[in-house]
Amino acid sequence: MTVDVQPLAMIVEDEPDIASVLVAYFERDGFRTISARDGETALTHLDMLKPDIIILDVKLPKKDGIETLREINQRGDTPVIMATAMGEDLDKLLALKMGADDYVVKPFNPLEIVARARAILRRGLKSARHIAKAGAVEIDLESHSAFVTDGTRRQALDLTLTEFRLLNHMVRSPRRVFSRSELLDACLGESDAVERTVDSHISHLRKKLSALGIDGYFAGVRGVGYRLLSE
Repeated sequence: MTVDVQPLAMIVEDEPDIASVLVAYFERDGFRTISARDGETALTHLDMLKPDIIILDVKLPKKDGIETLREINQRGDTPVIMATAMGEDLDKLLALKMGADDYVVKPFNPLEIVARARAILRRGLKSARHIAKAGAVEIDLESHSAFVTDGTRRQALDLTLTEFRLLNHMVRSPRRVFSRSELLDACLGESDAVERTVDSHISHLRKKLSALGIDGYFAGVRGVGYRLLSE
């Protein structure tokens, strides 16, 4: 049975009352939480616990929020909401320039912060869905591009529209066997092409992958169709 793990929010705030309120509201919304009262502790938690999102105050002891944000960005792409005091426009602009995903101004409504955190995480999930990978093959739906990775090289695939549709359809379930009729419907649904047309497109895709040093894809399954990756 698969268990859904709720996202982990790290609250970096040196004022205990504010931190406890934020923790309460995030946990009420289903988040798990971890707290830190200074930037150094926040970075330690980041390395050990890998939070999904960080609420980061600008004014912190030991290492301020701007410096902490800089190091967070150097260590990965964890989204950050900065908290600034009212009227500190310079801090807000600097936070956004440094790569914060959003900011809120104190005194703030904790419900608003939780809602913003949820929105940022949803945007991240949607962005992730634009990318699909299987083995050395990568599809980027947003840019309508396909790539292969061979060791340290990442090379673009020059595909026709039908080839792109076919590859995109198969890369999302790379070990599943697709029938010719299913692939035909998914990639040429509005045409009068026959099922054997799929064989021709598969052959072209194999050749294009092979030209880039990628072999062993589009395994034929006798009497059924094709799978992208072999078992």
